Amino acid sequence: MEKDNDKVCALEAVLFAAGDSVPASRLCEVLEIGREELEACVAALDDRYDYERRGIRLVRLDDRYQLVSRADYACYVRKVLESGRPPALSQSALEVLAIVAYKQPVTRAYIDRVRGVDSGHTVSSLADKGLISSCGRLDVPGRPNLYATTEKFLRAFGLSDLEQLPYIEGFEVEHGAEQLTMELDTEETGKAGETA
Repeated sequence: MEKDNDKVCALEAVLFAAGDSVPASRLCEVLEIGREELEACVAALDDRYDYERRGIRLVRLDDRYQLVSRADYACYVRKVLESGRPPALSQSALEVLAIVAYKQPVTRAYIDRVRGVDSGHTVSSLADKGLISSCGRLDVPGRPNLYATTEKFLRAFGLSDLEQLPYIEGFEVEHGAEQLTMELDTEETGKAGETA
């Protein structure tokens, strides 16, 4: 039992020192344990924090883990860090975030088409805030940037992964870049037919 407790304590120390999320594979490597044992350590540490109602908690972000302060004590943390309440997101920012979250990866042109307005400023603003980021380029002429949500997005909305996004009728998850490429190819074929 003591050996198990050592691994749980080592996990806590690593996550505390990292300060950011750490991939599960890296934790297994550092702690010299398998994935199943890591999951048991994570569960044990998480149970301790919940049982004792500690000021910190363990969160899972996709396949990564991080120690964060408990929301109940955010007012105290804010006072120490001298940061006010983060500004609320505008309606346009929420629209763009929803499009990116549900359809990612997406291009800015795709976002513009869905919204019906230029979204360049909003996309830049969300990228500056770290809620979305460029995750590559679409393999079509011009090679536009592809955007996806970030870990900061998951933390800001209290999600472990994108599967926890609420269901929105008519806004189901698509196939990301593959779907965009097919749509662009269809549009180009249609335009070529119009000019012929």
